[in-house]
Amino acid sequence: MNYILESPVKGALGTQKHKTDIHWRNGVLITDEPEKLGGKDLGPDPYTLLLASLVACTLATLRMYIEHKGLSISGIEVEANIFYKIENKETIAYIERKIEFGEQLSPEIEQRLLRVAENCPISKTLKGNINISTELIK
Repeated sequence: MNYILESPVKGALGTQKHKTDIHWRNGVLITDEPEKLGGKDLGPDPYTLLLASLVACTLATLRMYIEHKGLSISGIEVEANIFYKIENKETIAYIERKIEFGEQLSPEIEQRLLRVAENCPISKTLKGNINISTELIK
């Protein structure tokens, strides 16, 4: 298999109720649940991490495109949130992503940048078919 990451992301439970340590190639990221869900809010929760991946990828992809095209756009902000709806007895996740440019752009450039955002790698992954396999490590 040709994995995207050189090393897998690994996680471990500690002694605190919802706190986890997520190990990635250069460090450790602490995750936790908000206090209202029994955590201590010491780090982002899993939904926040999922949305942060989408926001970060969107911004990085837009930056690469803007630099490649030689456009002068001083600031971009992206926000995202998630909700669920039941449709035809099936639970469907909806992610809303909103993008704000720091200056007035022509409608053509805005539409082009929105298409670029829609095609960032994480966006494409989340929209595509995802197969998750789980196996026991012995």
